[in-house]
Amino acid sequence: MSFQHGLQPSDVLTNQELMSIFKCAMAGGMRYSHRTNALVLISDHTKSLYDDRWISNVFHYTGMGQAGPQSLDYSQNKKLYHSTHTNVMVCLFEVFTQNQYVFQGEVYLSGGTTR
Repeated sequence: MSFQHGLQPSDVLTNQELMSIFKCAMAGGMRYSHRTNALVLISDHTKSLYDDRWISNVFHYTGMGQAGPQSLDYSQNKKLYHSTHTNVMVCLFEVFTQNQYVFQGEVYLSGGTTR
């Protein structure tokens, strides 16, 4: 049986609630949980670290890595890149106000992924 989070798009959680539901770490933009087999993506628009954005109905998520070219074989980037083949559930949250995580839904890689 796959993990059931019970959330609907536009539900707003605190960081504590997010951690409790997904059994994931308390910090980071990509939080994988072995217990739920879910990867939580967080796009925090209150910080200017990354330029994540929607273009039409496709969300352009930056991933992990702050210096140099990013690698799809690095840490959680690899988990996201292979999520379709490994059946990892990927859930996207956006933050517009500190400690308010807006659930956007379960997401999947678009056909534009290159290697």
